[in-house]
Amino acid sequence: MQQTIPRPEHPRPDWQRADWLNLNGAWDFAFQPLSAATRACPELTGEITVPFSWSCPLSGVAIDQPGVGWYRKRVAYAPPTGKPRLFLHIGGADYTCDVYVNGRFCARHRGAYAPACCEVTPAWKDGEENEILLRIEDADGADQTRGKQAYGEIRGVWQTVYLEARPESFIGGMRIAADMQGHVTMQGALHLKRAGEYTLRADFGDVRAEKTIHVPAGVLPVEMAFDIENPRLWSPEDPNLYEGALTLLGDAVQDTVACYFGCRSIGTCPSPSGKYSWITLNGQPVYLNGVLDQAYHEKGHFTYPTQKDMREEIWRVKRLGLNLMRIHIKPEDPVKLYWADKLGVMVMEDMPCFWGEPTPKARAAYEREAQAVLERDFNHPSIVSWVVFNETWGLFTGQGEEKRYLPETQAWVRARYRWTKHFDPTRLVEDNSPCNNDHVESDINSWHFYRNGYEVVRDHIREVVGQTYAGSAFNYIGGNRQNGAPLMNSECGAVWGVDHSAGDSDLSYQYHYMINEYRLHEAMCGFIFTELHDVTNEFNGYYRIDNTDKDFGYDDFVPGMSLRDLHSPDFVAVDIAPCTRVSCGESVRVPLFGSSFSPAHHGQTMRLAWTLSFEDPVLGRVTLEEGEKELPWPGYGVQDLGAVTFSMPDCDALCVAAFTLLAPDGEVVMRNYTTFDVRSASGQKHPWPGRAVEVPLESATARGFARSYLALENEKLSAGGFGAFIFKVDTAAFAGCTQMEVLFEASARQVLKKDLGTNYTQADDLQYFVQDLGDVRQTNPNSYYMTDEERFPSRVRVYVEGQCIGRCYLPDAPADARGVLTYQSQRNVRRLEDAGSYGYLCRLKVPSRLLPAILEKGEMSVEIRVPSSVHGGLALYGRLAGRYPMGLTVRGW
Repeated sequence: MQQTIPRPEHPRPDWQRADWLNLNGAWDFAFQPLSAATRACPELTGEITVPFSWSCPLSGVAIDQPGVGWYRKRVAYAPPTGKPRLFLHIGGADYTCDVYVNGRFCARHRGAYAPACCEVTPAWKDGEENEILLRIEDADGADQTRGKQAYGEIRGVWQTVYLEARPESFIGGMRIAADMQGHVTMQGALHLKRAGEYTLRADFGDVRAEKTIHVPAGVLPVEMAFDIENPRLWSPEDPNLYEGALTLLGDAVQDTVACYFGCRSIGTCPSPSGKYSWITLNGQPVYLNGVLDQAYHEKGHFTYPTQKDMREEIWRVKRLGLNLMRIHIKPEDPVKLYWADKLGVMVMEDMPCFWGEPTPKARAAYEREAQAVLERDFNHPSIVSWVVFNETWGLFTGQGEEKRYLPETQAWVRARYRWTKHFDPTRLVEDNSPCNNDHVESDINSWHFYRNGYEVVRDHIREVVGQTYAGSAFNYIGGNRQNGAPLMNSECGAVWGVDHSAGDSDLSYQYHYMINEYRLHEAMCGFIFTELHDVTNEFNGYYRIDNTDKDFGYDDFVPGMSLRDLHSPDFVAVDIAPCTRVSCGESVRVPLFGSSFSPAHHGQTMRLAWTLSFEDPVLGRVTLEEGEKELPWPGYGVQDLGAVTFSMPDCDALCVAAFTLLAPDGEVVMRNYTTFDVRSASGQKHPWPGRAVEVPLESATARGFARSYLALENEKLSAGGFGAFIFKVDTAAFAGCTQMEVLFEASARQVLKKDLGTNYTQADDLQYFVQDLGDVRQTNPNSYYMTDEERFPSRVRVYVEGQCIGRCYLPDAPADARGVLTYQSQRNVRRLEDAGSYGYLCRLKVPSRLLPAILEKGEMSVEIRVPSSVHGGLALYGRLAGRYPMGLTVRGW
């Protein structure tokens, strides 16, 4: 039976010849720890699946330690007639790779991410069995360009290995720059066996050009330029590609390479007020709705199992309305970059860092690898920016409190920025994506922040914007100053905004108010959220690590609202807290601002529609106000839209002010909302007839549960497993009532390791991915799992005076934006306590046969029981927690 080859596609869709042989699959293998490593090949008794790192599960080896890997493959391959030269390509191998063919040393390559290529023609035996032997050493050296590997190492071969046949004379490579005017410049090298006349032909469908040259033999530079009339531009909305081939023609020579390019221009422009700069795509301002992509796969680490996985990853980005990915601390797989080109997602690509000090050896290794990466990826139109360094990693001299970003290192970083700009003037370049306010010279004035709490986030963004102007020293180091470069955030979220990280907790609430806050400021032209999907020790992705969905809950506030609304280029922002505590009957003013980064509706009259409503446990959805007004939508920038004033109801409620921006034809452009916690002066006021008594949760008697918990200052009572909470209710207030019911908000309760009273050592920031911390998802003190596809259900039976009056199914232990009141009850922005958790409304009628005895007795018992056959636990929510402004309530009428 023929073995299925993993990753069978050509690994370079941007540069591929027709005659090639994929060498992925089973290779003979042996691993040697560094302490036992040899230069002589040992007996290769094991097997490894290429192209997967020896550290990852898909390799079949899964040894996660530095050392030496020996690889052997026996191959019979004869290049086709007219293509006698044979080259071995290794897409990526970490770190020092020695290549032997039939016992003959062919090449040595150093680097983790740049491709290795060597000619093996002299050693190759056409039509016979040939032995390819690789010795790859990964020592985790401080001067190695490791990048952010510790989520999952890429030791050894981790990208496709293949043979490629070429003619005697061939095209060595070609940089293709194509701008929005349709001007195309191709610069590359020709490897010519003989002197003579050669023709370089470009054929891209309806675009053709050629150049004939008379040249000597050797490796010669070549340049060809031509113009495309009415070019089809590349953009995320319309990712046009010119797909075709370059052909070198000569005397008995023909070398054809399939490739493609896109016409687009990246630049900057003044903002409408002239105070700031914005990033442009094809001459138009573009708001960068970006995401940090660690490009990590649980089983393949940095190697995706299939091309389909990469294509779907790009699709998942576009599904959310995002238009940018920041590929983090490494260059991306060329196949994934192809799908970014093809489907339309802009890419900001980081260079891989070293983790030691900036020694001459480390600098040389970095410079060599960075140049190779830029050469490999130059032709991808999706790449709009290069990030030279990240968070000053590898740039400090000294350790601990003594480490310093020295002036001479700053000068080197400036030189690398300028070299990159010279090498590629078609893209924006960042010297360093900073968390330490330490730019030196940059095309983008970026900064990182991880903070939690509305006021904290709001004030921080305002502070940054207030210090953004040409000549400002803010965010720069060493006497350098801002040069007017566009301001954008390049990492953000709540994950590192709380003590010990946010663990696995809700991110939807903070995300909403943070993105809304950005759009209030003309200075801001984009953000990059951390991150696309969860990784091993960070759980702040839009998706789970297995790419299943998280539920942000926004559509419960505004029907149809999703993350895409928060990424709309035309945006209505609310300048108010995500939830404001107000009094019954109070009038509240909501300031509104319009932000436009798209010409789609400029000059049109838009409409803004709004409602004020609340969900009542008894009455259902109550709409208090509805309205709309016309909005002139003049052009780019931020405009004051005035305010809408709402009158709050005369009862306790969680009111939602929902806003919908509509195009002239009625199409929904985007949705937004804010909420109000309406509280009565004393006690609780309900809009329903009859009388109500709320029972304090702390008065419960727990029975059967192994452990119970009071949280949120006694506003949440919960327990895992099975058992019961029993309450005594004073019924004197119900004299004369003929009907009664019990209402409460409840959910399941999943007990995590951190709930068991064990003190777990907590790490901060980088320690989370450079140490083995075990199951930090469960042990992190801030963890309370965000709502996702996986459910943790429970069931309860409700007893009154010992008689079962009904059952309730609790589908999950959810936590997301719907848990507004739980967020209102958070007392410390540096700590998350069951953040975003909420429950389901449970409403059960008390049988009339029980009422006479209850009323005569003047009290009744209410027991909420999780049967012993169920292990989903129980959480009850008080007036100031969950999603309903109501605790355990008995109502009579």
